[in-house]
Amino acid sequence: MPAAPLSEPWKRWALVSLVVIAAAHLVDETAWRLLRLPSVYDKDWGRLLRSIGFLPTWLLVALTYWLHQREDPARRAHTTFLVFGPALGGLAAELLKLLFRRVRPDAETFGYVFRAFGDGPWSNRGLGLPSSHTLVAFAGAFAVARLFPRVRWVMYALAAGCGLTRVMANAHYLSDTVVAACVGWAVVALVWERIGQRH
Repeated sequence: MPAAPLSEPWKRWALVSLVVIAAAHLVDETAWRLLRLPSVYDKDWGRLLRSIGFLPTWLLVALTYWLHQREDPARRAHTTFLVFGPALGGLAAELLKLLFRRVRPDAETFGYVFRAFGDGPWSNRGLGLPSSHTLVAFAGAFAVARLFPRVRWVMYALAAGCGLTRVMANAHYLSDTVVAACVGWAVVALVWERIGQRH
């Protein structure tokens, strides 16, 4: 039985993802050289932006949403969506790290290094592609944007800020964060199809 053709949103996602991921790899070295600020998490704004990629932040957002209108069955489904979007985004990041196996940036020398599959096959310690914080941040932002489209640009800016701080801290290459954003959209779209749009 032939596979169903991709819908227009998925075709756009695939095309945009291909272009932005390729572009990010082209400017990775420039970003690695120019964007570094090791003290970024010593600053209040840096800690704020990093917390957007912290899964418990999104659990609190979901709890707040549920408490606001918990009697409405649609709101309960949307609360589940707000939990599962970022949570599955974080899980996807960890699994993809084990697949791609690209090591985090070195502080002194630019260059992609990949860990062999035989070297700690089930450990993602030191692996950076994609960025877990950024993927959780974008998954949360895309989930909120599905429910509240008017706030989408604020949410996207916060998620992008989270990714930027990860590059500034030299914890990730720019392409780690761009891949995370693209995967975040896909995860949330799949969760929305299964959970979010039931009501």
